[in-house]
Amino acid sequence: MVFMLQLVITGIAVGGVYSLMALGFVLIFKASAVVNFGPGELVLFGAYVSWATILPMKMPLYVALPVTLGVAVLLGIVIERGVLRPLIGEPIISVIMVTFGVASVIRGVLNMTWGSDTRPFPVLFSQEPFHLGPVPVSPVHLWSFVGVLALLAGFSVFFKYSLTGMAMRATADNQQVAQSLGVSVKRVFALSWCVATVVSALGGIILGSVRGGVDFSLADLGLKVFPVVILGGLDSVAGAIIGGVLIGVLENLSGGYLDPVLGGGVKEVAPFVVLVIILMLRPYGLFGKVEIERV
Repeated sequence: MVFMLQLVITGIAVGGVYSLMALGFVLIFKASAVVNFGPGELVLFGAYVSWATILPMKMPLYVALPVTLGVAVLLGIVIERGVLRPLIGEPIISVIMVTFGVASVIRGVLNMTWGSDTRPFPVLFSQEPFHLGPVPVSPVHLWSFVGVLALLAGFSVFFKYSLTGMAMRATADNQQVAQSLGVSVKRVFALSWCVATVVSALGGIILGSVRGGVDFSLADLGLKVFPVVILGGLDSVAGAIIGGVLIGVLENLSGGYLDPVLGGGVKEVAPFVVLVIILMLRPYGLFGKVEIERV
């Protein structure tokens, strides 16, 4: 029982990071209908930039964090203005393929700049575990989850109450109506990419802290975004949050109980098994909008 609770708690913490990454994916899809196939590279970018500012450049954390997020915003602007905006009106498959290209460019630039070796990430939290009743809990997982909750709550308030957030929601619901009401759709597209790169960078920082190191395998974790958004719904922010936690818990439980029996690998495969099942049974996800197109 204690082992199961420990797996669930750790899964919730890791799932919170998946939720954060999925939030960026959903924002881009809702605002511009673009399926971004480079979420892992955005996470990798944030992790490497934060590592570079904290260790090689020796910036204190309170300086390194804003610098990392500022660089992430610049990346979002460059991607949207320089790469995607010229493709407005082009077939959607062209835009999707371009996101593959952007991901490859980011990975290549990071490799040329810092190499592919594992870089030790600075310890941001105490390593001494504490107990919730009989269950030992890592402070890294606890504070990471608290941080993710705070970020998700902050973004929820931003989207619900700020003028910019309401403009983004209006554009996501109906671009033509939003534009007729004076909303700059192009500006919203740029903002959605900036927010997506920022939340991905934050996810990279948290994952780097949890893992204790930064390497290119972080980009592979970005693939977990796809089971999360398919489970929750491609256009649902609430689905991204709930789906991330569910996938994190499922992944941990399958790794803890099935990996020893089946010889390993179940933890990595389980989220994608869920993806296939959801696509067959409920292709719009748990919270996605069901659309019927008449021709």
